[in-house]
Amino acid sequence: MTTVEDLPAGANDARGRVAELHAIREQVRRGPSERATEAQRAKGKLTARERIELLLDEGSFNEVEPLRRHRATGFGLEAKKPYTDGVITGWGTVHGRTVFTYAHDFRIFGGALGEAHATKIHKIMDMAIQAGAPLVSLNDGAGARIQEGVSALAGYGGIFQRNTKASGVIPQISVMLGPCAGGAAYSPALTDFVFMVRETSQMFITGPDVVRAVTGEEITQNGLGGADVHAETSGVCHFAYDDEVTCLEEVRYLLSLLPANNRENPPSVPCEDPADRSGDALLDLVPADGNRPYDMRKVIEEIVDDGEFLEVHERWATNIICALTRLDGRVVGIIANQPQSLAGVLDIEASEKAARFVQMCDAFNIPIVTFLDVPGFLPGVDQEHGGIIRHGAKLLYAYCNATVPRISLVLRKAYGGAYIVMDSQSIGADLTYAWPTNEIAVMGAEGAANVIFRKQIAEADDSDAMRTRMVKEYKSELMHPYYAAERGLVDDVIDPAETRHTLIRALDMLRTKHADLPARKHGNPPQ
Repeated sequence: MTTVEDLPAGANDARGRVAELHAIREQVRRGPSERATEAQRAKGKLTARERIELLLDEGSFNEVEPLRRHRATGFGLEAKKPYTDGVITGWGTVHGRTVFTYAHDFRIFGGALGEAHATKIHKIMDMAIQAGAPLVSLNDGAGARIQEGVSALAGYGGIFQRNTKASGVIPQISVMLGPCAGGAAYSPALTDFVFMVRETSQMFITGPDVVRAVTGEEITQNGLGGADVHAETSGVCHFAYDDEVTCLEEVRYLLSLLPANNRENPPSVPCEDPADRSGDALLDLVPADGNRPYDMRKVIEEIVDDGEFLEVHERWATNIICALTRLDGRVVGIIANQPQSLAGVLDIEASEKAARFVQMCDAFNIPIVTFLDVPGFLPGVDQEHGGIIRHGAKLLYAYCNATVPRISLVLRKAYGGAYIVMDSQSIGADLTYAWPTNEIAVMGAEGAANVIFRKQIAEADDSDAMRTRMVKEYKSELMHPYYAAERGLVDDVIDPAETRHTLIRALDMLRTKHADLPARKHGNPPQ
């Protein structure tokens, strides 16, 4: 550590003081020691400053409180007072737009949070909220600094309170680049998006040792709370990558699709993909037979600008797709059933995933386009006992509460309550379209015929032939492609090849939409 005594004679004049400043700044930049840096790299991890350099535009970082030190005593802390106190905070730009960030420095106290450390984070969070700019946390810390006791825990409380205050006001992104255990895991859970890196990042409330002691279960850190677990099983993680460089590149891409705050619209970009481009391939991508699966991702690729979209929660609740993309250069959120997974039904996890995505889009002025091909809610004892009514209501509530432009498109099946929940006209969709292959009904024709014509089928000499005839009759009467349009429940039946152009024109009209919710402190959504 550089002190005045280490400097040459004359250091007390202005030039000497400046030399001292530069020496201290260099020490701050290098970090605690080469040995600590080597230990960090041996784990396959970058240093906090290297991560910030990858996140922000080159040369744009402005550090806040780099000379901060803790003031704790006891347990040897008074002899170890490194600059930054284990967290680097500041702001810079991503694609030229202001972004605030903080990064735990695992080389100092294992990135553990103490009073001074927490105060720095509180300050940068307050600055982000006041400036109306996104906040990205680069997490690599060992939890609360035990030597500082309850002061460290109070520091987490201040972070949680600010996460909640910023929710829906500025985008908050948590990037997990190391361990995150105990109460510390709740800050990422309160943010809008969570990124993780395989093998090096973990999140859990109680670690493997506690699990073993309490339940007798043997499990590794990655098996308990690694990136793949949270990306596929728990849904805590929205994006998982193999390395930090790729992860931080994707964070930058996500930021390019989000507004700075809830008072702005997402950034638009020039688009060379013609708005009136015909999507003739859609006629072959989606089979008319409602029982045949297909990949909804290919449908989305055919419609959106240059076939590019960023899927959120790609590996969790795969029966529904949530994605950010652009149509004619403007950002939209897409929610779509995925017939390749569980036939595209809605279940507990799909409802939660889509509900959160709808809320995020609505908070940040992102129009929502919904592609329907849904046979209903997933039946079963596990689903009912797990609360499918409560969880399905989350998606219904989110759509009904959303005031951004909303367009729905029925590709094939749209049955029962799932059709209503997936942004039907009756719950407030601004415009609803359908392809000529649509089947909008209370239930499938086979099930409906078995209920309505049960007696006729049972009394018929040839029950199978009677059932086939009744199914055909039900389809012709109540499930033909124009039934809903004739009753005003669909605004138009369109040629699939015209989907892109139709959506772009509708969204352009809806850009000036303004809708007010009833005056209230807040709603009471289903939990």
